[in-house]
Amino acid sequence: MTNLRSLPFVISLGLGLTTALPALAADGLAGPYLAGRQASRNFEYNIAADFFTRALVADPTNLGLLENAVVAQIGRGSVEKALPPAEVMNGLGQPSQFADLVILADLARKGDFEAAIAELDKGRSAGPLVDGLYRAWALVGMGQMSDATVAFDEVTETDGSRIFGLYHKALALASVGDFEGADRILSGEESGTVRATKRGVIAHAQVLSQLERNADAIELIDAVFGDGPSPELANMRAELEAGETLSFTLIQSPSAGIAEVFYTVASALYSETSDHFTLAYARMAEYIAPEDADTILLAAEVLEAQGQHDLATETYNRIQPENPAFLAAELGRSDALIASGRVDAAIEVLTQLAKAHPERVDIWSALGDTYRREEQFADAAKAYDRAIAAFSGQERGQWIVYYTRGIANEREKNWDKAETDFRKALELQPNQPSVLNYLGYSYLERKENYDEALKMIETAVAGRPDDGAIVDSLGWALYRLGRYDEAVVQMEQAVELMPVDPVVNDHLGDVYWAVGRQREAEFQWKRALSFEPATEAEAARIRRKLEIGLDAVLKEEGAEPLAITTNDG
Repeated sequence: MTNLRSLPFVISLGLGLTTALPALAADGLAGPYLAGRQASRNFEYNIAADFFTRALVADPTNLGLLENAVVAQIGRGSVEKALPPAEVMNGLGQPSQFADLVILADLARKGDFEAAIAELDKGRSAGPLVDGLYRAWALVGMGQMSDATVAFDEVTETDGSRIFGLYHKALALASVGDFEGADRILSGEESGTVRATKRGVIAHAQVLSQLERNADAIELIDAVFGDGPSPELANMRAELEAGETLSFTLIQSPSAGIAEVFYTVASALYSETSDHFTLAYARMAEYIAPEDADTILLAAEVLEAQGQHDLATETYNRIQPENPAFLAAELGRSDALIASGRVDAAIEVLTQLAKAHPERVDIWSALGDTYRREEQFADAAKAYDRAIAAFSGQERGQWIVYYTRGIANEREKNWDKAETDFRKALELQPNQPSVLNYLGYSYLERKENYDEALKMIETAVAGRPDDGAIVDSLGWALYRLGRYDEAVVQMEQAVELMPVDPVVNDHLGDVYWAVGRQREAEFQWKRALSFEPATEAEAARIRRKLEIGLDAVLKEEGAEPLAITTNDG
């Protein structure tokens, strides 16, 4: 993967703010500034914006405060509120890339392309790559297509920027009706392959349809997305099959082209980082093209990556039900609600989605996953039932739904159903480590099928040797089979992989006890207790082992005591 930090437009950005920190002598300034600064570091944009606004009351021309206020307002999605401090910085003659971003984005939104180019000529910059593409689109907006083509070519010829330049040149050509020229670029005929993104495929499919090549457009969608296109692409495909001619709607104005520049760069950066600049570019795209669902989804995803789940939820809410991206937004919103601890609200979102779209496997599966994480296993199993009922055929990828339903059934003590689900998952995806481990470990806990369980878990370990939970299962299988010395080796490895897991440490204690290493067993049990077992029953059992020893506990439970040797190790 290309390291985006090496691209020209990123080299100039850095990771911090560009202005000096404010002097803190003024009364009332230090507290709000420090609180805002800490909030900004934590991506808490609403809090940061409030504190920096308060600090600016005490020192309204402080450059550091002004830029921090700009960043916070951008982050919270209030670009219009970032404009005043950005313009103050501009009036003070202080360069700031964040302020430049806001001013350039505002000019693009207004369609004032002549003023935008004048600002670029004066040195205002959003980064070299953005500047070049921005200028080219502004020239399109001024009706100077020949000059714009030269500007796009200059970007294409810059190291690391070729694909960006080609993609935007193709969009610009299509936007003015040169569909043949756009197709030559997007097909790779003119200058080589252009990476197929979702938006690139949409643009190319629309171009092909304008050229009366609907069959080629359908072939393109199928080749890139197979049987699982997004709702937007699925709708396009249906229209193409019906013989309709698609309009070129991806870019409907030069301003939308500039929004696409910010979106393109934000998407590229997001694969590497989710810092302030990544969100700033996404917010600029959203500000210029507020109805573009992809820009909204990207901003929300960056916010989620930054841990700002409430802001992400607000952002997802901007996509309306009639939009083809509404389902994706609602699924994203449910994830954000779960991450912020509002699980009941997430369940309500998913339940309403499932009612409206009962044919959607992904919605029922997401609802099942949410119930399962909340240990509402009966409800989870019912949701997975609906997901499986919605399958239109048998595919390997369906193993995950059978597996998760199997977990729900097992936890509901519906073992026969659970075993059937696990076996079905393995039929679809043979040797899948998670399924083998779960089924094998379940057999161990049920004290049945020991030999098959051992083979399953050994296969799982071979497939995922660095997974501590699976290595723990292998050690536990060996322990159950009375192969204690071999179990020690595996359990010690499992503890190295998962050093603070209470179950693994508890198991290692049992294995040490079984080989006569009582002091080490007690030490591991104490460690297991310190890591807070999931239930009080588990903790109570460990305390009982510390009181009377494992063999006595097993006897109390009606099991045969272990055959051990006395050895304090």
